[in-house]
Amino acid sequence: MTWTTPADLRAQVMKLWNKGALPASVIGAEALFPRRMILKGPTSMELAREFVAVRDWIAALDREAKYYRVVRRTVNHRVLGANAIPAEIWVDTREDALNLIGKRREGERLAALAVITGARQPDVISWLHRRPLRALEIADDWPRLLEIVAWLQDHPRPGIYLRQVDIPGVHSKFIEAHRGVLAELFDLTLPPAAIDIAAGGLGGFCRRYGFRDKPVRVRFRLLDPDAAQFATGTDQDITVTHDTFARLALPAQKVFITENEINFLAFPAIAGGMVIFGAGYGFDMLSQAAWLHARAMYYWGDIDTHGFAILDQLRAHFPHCESFLMDRSTLLAHQQHWGVEPRPETRELYRLNSAEKALYDDLRHDCLGRQVRLEQERIGFALVRSALAARIAATPWGPACAHERRPTTCLGE
Repeated sequence: MTWTTPADLRAQVMKLWNKGALPASVIGAEALFPRRMILKGPTSMELAREFVAVRDWIAALDREAKYYRVVRRTVNHRVLGANAIPAEIWVDTREDALNLIGKRREGERLAALAVITGARQPDVISWLHRRPLRALEIADDWPRLLEIVAWLQDHPRPGIYLRQVDIPGVHSKFIEAHRGVLAELFDLTLPPAAIDIAAGGLGGFCRRYGFRDKPVRVRFRLLDPDAAQFATGTDQDITVTHDTFARLALPAQKVFITENEINFLAFPAIAGGMVIFGAGYGFDMLSQAAWLHARAMYYWGDIDTHGFAILDQLRAHFPHCESFLMDRSTLLAHQQHWGVEPRPETRELYRLNSAEKALYDDLRHDCLGRQVRLEQERIGFALVRSALAARIAATPWGPACAHERRPTTCLGE
């Protein structure tokens, strides 16, 4: 039998709750009630064949009909005569629906949040309509969140660190923990001039709303002892803010970027050279350093699809950057050290030269094996030294990034 039971009726209402429609109706969104529920009852044949089961089914519906209403219709059966069978079931009010699924207290709490919000930040009511279940999750914190909204309305683009926001009961960790919700509330309540729409995501929260952000740092080593910035006689491993780095104009003519910290630390001495510890995707920390455009630049990353994607991204800022030890011969010479790239990149990259593009295509299409990668730390350091010597002996400015396209082919075709 697939006849509707009281549990089925509760499940129908619970679905409205889980989808957000029922809790949103508490705040004043679309009216849902009275609402006719889905009802599946016995057929005429079942009524005759399973009369006792039908009677028990009706009794069960009636027994729990405190928060729903059963509408009957008379069925005239040639054997059983006239019988009143449930034909419709209605939940008449929102309160009945909440009681039916045991959500009365949650409904009352949402109503209270709506009252507070309407009095203090009426523009935020629309957020409650859209995100009522999320509002319940943070109900205890809601008054403080509204206080933060009001504070930023009074202090647009304040130019201070989150730590310096002075609201009783609010600390920077509280703000950081609720950045996602606060961003949505700020976008609803702040004037356009107070929002930097170019900054998005949790990482762009401070810049978007005018707070001071933790400075991005650049770590580098000067590889030429004669270019030491400090007369300490120690290794020149230096970390500065990206703003400071942009203004340094260091006395280095050859700039290497590597993603592996040990390779960064072990990079050998090179006259007129420096090495920067990379940060994977994202080169905003270097983009403001205009003096790098007048330096030979080399990128050394893993030989895998993401290594080439990072190189492609770096060339968006520095088109003249060359790859270093990211070629086919290096990959094939270290086959015993190949690993597996967990989630390969597959998109087109348009800033690779023809040789890089050919190798990238072979990697992303598994022409050399499944998800092949060679991590840069697996390359023998003797080869690193010889490759550096060859690169330094060559013309310091290698060919600029080529935008040639090559049909997708596999090695050996």
